[in-house]
Amino acid sequence: MSSTQASDRAVAAPWYAAYPAPRNAQPESLTREQVLEMLKSSDPSGGGARKFLLVDLRRNDHEGGTIQGSINLPAQSLYPTIPTLYSIFKAAGIQTVIWYCSSSKGRGNRAAGWFGDYIADQGDTAMKSKVLREGIKGWAGAGDEYREWMVEYTPSTWEK
Repeated sequence: MSSTQASDRAVAAPWYAAYPAPRNAQPESLTREQVLEMLKSSDPSGGGARKFLLVDLRRNDHEGGTIQGSINLPAQSLYPTIPTLYSIFKAAGIQTVIWYCSSSKGRGNRAAGWFGDYIADQGDTAMKSKVLREGIKGWAGAGDEYREWMVEYTPSTWEK
């Protein structure tokens, strides 16, 4: 095999090609306005647990800040962990998982679709898997009200 052929093989398939396509390529989504309202109306200091969880799927491009209360689960390692994540989220009383990446057009939709498939396969009608429309770029670019709900916000990242 020539070095060109080896190079073509190395770049031919994206990371997600190793996994099945989600049955729903366009999962249900939430606007940043809806998510901001959810954040504002859930006060963790009030003793009640949040019924939703934000998941930031970025890995190499995880810079510039993230939405308060989010956890970082890089999309590239997500698929094999879905059964475990489902069990953890279910035990924690999470009713809605909100996935996002930079724009939520690739990783966000894929993750929400995969997790939604798993939820459906469990016969679970209480938990929902949704995507944040426009991702973190849309959030960070929407003004001060949204940036106030970010941790480690770095203006220079979003000015590019």
